[in-house]
Parts: sequence; structure tokens; C-alpha cells
Amino acid sequence: MTTQMPPSDNQYTKLRWLLTIAGLFLYVGDIWTDIRLAVKYFREGHFVWAGLTLVFVLGGLLVTQIFSYAWYRDDMKDVMMTPEGEPTVSGLSRGSLVVLHLFGMGIFSRYCRLLKKGFAVVWTPRHSYTVDERSDVHKNLFCMATDLSMLKLFETFLESVPQLLLQLYIVLGNGGCSVLQYFSMAFSFFNIAWSLVDYRRCLRRSLPHIGEMPSGLPTAIYLLYKLCTINSHILSYTLLLILSPYTAIGLTVLWLVGTTWTHVLQTNFCSSRRLELLYRAVIGVILTFTFFNVKGEDTKVAMIVYYSFYAFVNIAAPLLLALLKPELQGSTFLLTVGFLIIGGSVLGLVCLVLYYLLLHPREKWREADEVDGLGKETHAAKRVQNFLQSG
Repeated sequence: MTTQMPPSDNQYTKLRWLLTIAGLFLYVGDIWTDIRLAVKYFREGHFVWAGLTLVFVLGGLLVTQIFSYAWYRDDMKDVMMTPEGEPTVSGLSRGSLVVLHLFGMGIFSRYCRLLKKGFAVVWTPRHSYTVDERSDVHKNLFCMATDLSMLKLFETFLESVPQLLLQLYIVLGNGGCSVLQYFSMAFSFFNIAWSLVDYRRCLRRSLPHIGEMPSGLPTAIYLLYKLCTINSHILSYTLLLILSPYTAIGLTVLWLVGTTWTHVLQTNFCSSRRLELLYRAVIGVILTFTFFNVKGEDTKVAMIVYYSFYAFVNIAAPLLLALLKPELQGSTFLLTVGFLIIGGSVLGLVCLVLYYLLLHPREKWREADEVDGLGKETHAAKRVQNFLQSG
């Protein structure tokens, strides 16, 4: 049987390596601007704002460190042992990994691994690989990239999205906006956009039975769908918070509903019960802002229900603010934000329909090789299969 060279879509390219650096830049910039903003609020005496800004930063860091370490620990069962019998990942022992994650460097260690190995493969190749060896090397790089994209998705919805909501509430509710606040919101916005597309493309590349998302129009439409629906929803929540701070209780209820639904579906993502409960709580946060397929099943009915509620909230928010705060009726503020919410909702839902009707990659089940079969499933492969599948 003649073995052909894998198509370029199956290779970790120089462009993908450069985009990884771009993702690292956005990640660092998002955290740095938020910490600077928290210090600014503290100096100005806005202790609640400073505290909430830091809580979102530290909450996202803590959760991603927990999952990063747990995944490293699981991966140790799939790699070669050192001569001393101690499991390692890229030369790092269990003790080294604990120290790295205690100091919040888990994601950075993953970026370093991916960039270092990717550089050796795509920029300075020193080995003459066979086709099968080359395929394995690139598959390993994509597995590392997918793990990183999943952690970045967690960080996005635990830090960037709530941060954007908080800063919009502060700016719109109190008037005026500093340069640092603009930078914070900009980094949060672009971090959200980046993590959504990067996660989507890495996920579809890592699942053998699902076609990869093509570049160009499909990616642009998907990005518009997600950004428009998420950001219009964030603006709606902002208006409701301006109307009453007790809206935070309603958001907590929505998180509980999403977490409970995930629990009812009995997700099976983590290797331990306690981690699974934390995972479900994180998915509850994600579902508060956008829809994702929790178990990779047909979810047409669930999506219809979810986006019907989404449309109701986005219509009700500006109407309630206009009715309960008559002084804002006809104001430039309410008209502008209301237009952004309604326009974003309509555009987002139109892009959703276009994407899933015309541009959504169809499943393509991989045939097992007559000799090799599908091979033994690794912990990394199980993670991808049991994670959020689409949305």
C-alpha cells in the first residue's frame, strides 16, 4: 500500500506557530492590563471594583492551573518513564509541575513546550522523517495545541468575559473611560475572539470523525456568530446591572441552571469526581454567556430553547431600562447601546443560521487501517472527545 504525504491541513505549519505567539501576546496583555486596572481602582479608592477585577483574574488563573496540572498528571501515564521510574512530561517531574502550577505558570509552560517543539519541527528540521513519523510528530503538536486551546477557553469565560462585563458596567454606569479601561476592554474582546476560533479549529482538527473548519468565509461567519451573540448578551447584562445591581443574583441563578443541566447530562470529562464537579461549574459559567454542545450530541432543540431565551433577554434589557428609568428615554446612551444589542443579536443569529445550514463541516468517520486499526486511545484524545464539541 502506497503511503501518501499528509495534506497541509494536517500539518503544524509556520503560520500556526506564529499564531501561537499571537495568542500568547493576547493572553499576557489581557492579564497585564487587568492587573494594572485593579491597581488604578485601588489607588482611586474604588476598592470593590479593584477587588472584583482581581477576583476574575485570580479565578481564571486558579482554575486553569488546576486543570493544566491534572492533564499533565494524566498524560504521564502515556509517556515513557525515566530510568529512575519517575514519570515526566518534557523532562519535568511531578514535583516540578507542582511548583510551576503553584506559581501560576502552567499555561506558560504549555506555551513554551508548544513553541519549542513547533520551532524544531517547522523552522529548523534536523531529522528526515518518514511519512508516518512526520504524521505522528504533527499530530502530537496538534494535541498540545488543543490542550492549550481548551485551557484558554476556560480562562476566557472565567476572566476575559466577566472582566468585559464589569468594565462595561463601570464605564456605562458611571460615565467616562480612561485609556487603561479602553485597553483592558480591547484585550478582553480580542482574547475572546481569538480563543473561540483557535479552540474551534484545534478541536475539529483533533477529532478524526469531524471535518476541519475551512479557513476564510466559514471561520469569519463562525467568529461573527459567536462575537455578536456573546457581546450583545454582555451588553444586555450590563444594562440590567445598571438598572439594578441585584441582577448579579439573576446571573448566579443562570449559572446554577447551566451547571445543573450539565450535571443532568452526566458529563464524563475528568479522571476524578471532584474535578468533574469543577468542570461542570465552569461549563455553567460558559453557558451563561453562550451556547456549547456539552456532550457532542444533536442539540437542535437545546439551541432553539437557549437562543429563544437569549433573544428575550436582549430585547427586554433596553426596554426595561427605558421604562424604569424615563430620564434615559431618547438619550444617546440608550439608543446607541440598544442599537448595538439588537443589531448584534440579529447579525449573530443570522450568522448562526448561515453557518450551520451552509458552512458547517460535515462529519467524516475515519476508516480503520487494515493493519494498524485506530490505535490505542490516549488520555489527550479522550479529553478532546469528551470536551465541548460545538456551539
